[in-house]
Amino acid sequence: SGTLTYEAANQVVQGGYGISTAVGIGGDPIIGLAYKELLSEFQKDDETRAIVMIGEIGGSLEVEAAKFIKENISKPVVAFIAGATAPKGKRMGHAGAIVGSADESAAAKKEALKSYGIHVVDSPALIGEEIQKILG
Repeated sequence: SGTLTYEAANQVVQGGYGISTAVGIGGDPIIGLAYKELLSEFQKDDETRAIVMIGEIGGSLEVEAAKFIKENISKPVVAFIAGATAPKGKRMGHAGAIVGSADESAAAKKEALKSYGIHVVDSPALIGEEIQKILG
């Protein structure tokens, strides 16, 4: 969501860092850009020292991105997955995010991302702190 993007950017700035680029691809059924395309651009950008990824319950986009990150991205990635308290089967937010199966839950996605080497935080308020730990 836009609000989470604003909060993530605020936390990065509060941590003493800047924003090279911010992109929201959304969680709608049809998106214009995929994580892989954007991550590749951030990897090539000399002004980008770390990447922040915000995801949500439902679907598999974040886990697919994590696989791509492990194999193709050398920059550290900090991630937050929204919807930890969302009940299974209930649509959430304007894009209608829904946990359709156990592996689409926030907890499952966070564990999957961690297994691919991504720094996962439990709150967007911890993004700046995590970047500070990583970049010093």
